[in-house]
Amino acid sequence: MNVKKLHPVMLAGTGSDVGKSVLATALCRIFLQDGYHPAPFKAQNMALNSYATPEGLEIGRAQAVQAEAAGIPCHTDMNPLLLKPQSDHTSQVVLNGVPIGNRDAYDYFREAGREELRREVCAAFDRLSRRYNPIVLEGAGSISELNLRNHDLVNMPMARHADADVLLVGDIDRGGVFASVYGSIALQTPEDKKRIKGIIINKFRGDLRLFEEGRKMLENLCGIPVLGVVPYYDGIHIEEEDSVDLAAKSMRAERGKINVAVVLLRHLSNFTDFNVLERDPRVHLFYTNNTDDLLKSDIIILPGSKSTLSDLCELRRNGTAAAIIRAHREGATVLGVCGGYQMMGVEICDPLHVEGNVERLPGLGLLPVTTTMTGVKVTRQVVCDDGSGYEIHMGETRPLDAAPSPLLHLNDGTEDGYYVDEHTMGTYVHGILDNPPFIEKLLSPFKEKTDQTVQAFDYKAFKNEQYDELADYVRKHLDINKLYKILRAYD
Repeated sequence: MNVKKLHPVMLAGTGSDVGKSVLATALCRIFLQDGYHPAPFKAQNMALNSYATPEGLEIGRAQAVQAEAAGIPCHTDMNPLLLKPQSDHTSQVVLNGVPIGNRDAYDYFREAGREELRREVCAAFDRLSRRYNPIVLEGAGSISELNLRNHDLVNMPMARHADADVLLVGDIDRGGVFASVYGSIALQTPEDKKRIKGIIINKFRGDLRLFEEGRKMLENLCGIPVLGVVPYYDGIHIEEEDSVDLAAKSMRAERGKINVAVVLLRHLSNFTDFNVLERDPRVHLFYTNNTDDLLKSDIIILPGSKSTLSDLCELRRNGTAAAIIRAHREGATVLGVCGGYQMMGVEICDPLHVEGNVERLPGLGLLPVTTTMTGVKVTRQVVCDDGSGYEIHMGETRPLDAAPSPLLHLNDGTEDGYYVDEHTMGTYVHGILDNPPFIEKLLSPFKEKTDQTVQAFDYKAFKNEQYDELADYVRKHLDINKLYKILRAYD
């Protein structure tokens, strides 16, 4: 299809969590459906939940999801700068997919090296824009943080570099949408105000007709068209960027299903590992650190952690570690993924103080392995007989006075993880639970609890259906024709 080239478009926000990421995902899918070749871009992202590109480099999970919606492989140019929080004040800085060290937040936002970072993220955008059109940019937080304006890499300065048309997203569900939208626009420089070409009101609840007058008032007040009022949606499932809703998924065991408990770690990361199991009709998956619930579970999964030693200390302190060991002794399967795999071993050593001042901690002792933390991060995509996934981890794990017994044999000739028996195993591979063959192995000891006629869940097909449903939903509530007129209006 011969389609006219479009301006880049940025989804900016009146604040954090207004729905920019999901709307960017929707636009990526809409543009793909309409014959374009779109790509997502977020200059700087802050998230624990990351992903490995085909080249074995690290980006934010949200941009990987958006790339999937756009029908293209993810690349570090889509998220050249990733901040992974280490504590309330420090983050690991990942530039072009490679960690370059930990930075204090105060120093990061004020140091001279900001201009070097600005050059890097702008270069990434330039490379991406030569390959794809349109580029769907996503801002971060609020566009009106005046104290950070001179150091901003991701909002209006990036829109200026990209020559992007900006759509301002306001969250009506949290209240004060008139003030937040009007104030966000009023606080922009005259040059940046001209870039804001449309307003999207997101997360509306109730009868849309009740906001018709408000829509007109907002347009008159701001002098910018409201392109759409998008209702709060339910029943469309797009992978989330952060684990803000995991507490709401904390439930107790159920009868008639295989009960899978994911241990609710304080620094849990890559929680999207469990999306497929959560939707498998044979499984009831829940997040918990309640010792009674763990003892009633068929399968316990120790997930990844951004602070493995800290979380291991907490598991010992609150009795969760003892409950996991007892549940395993009484017949439960225990699977460790990444940091959880490290915790299942005999010990974790940190002689270089990669994670802190603790140099050694005993593990749960369920696997005969030892882990040594190193300053080198492993990031790569992998393929094995049971499917595919990706690794993102610090540390090296090896057998301790035991013969190797790998869980997975990778296609590149290497091995991963450790397998004791069908009830005791660990792996570094995130996403292994997206693969039906591995799920069948994990569930096989408990098959008698389920309906044998139920088919395994096809997650790939499900995700594609969800992207299409999201695109249809946003089309219904957004004036796409007016958006195209904006993006085609070259001066």
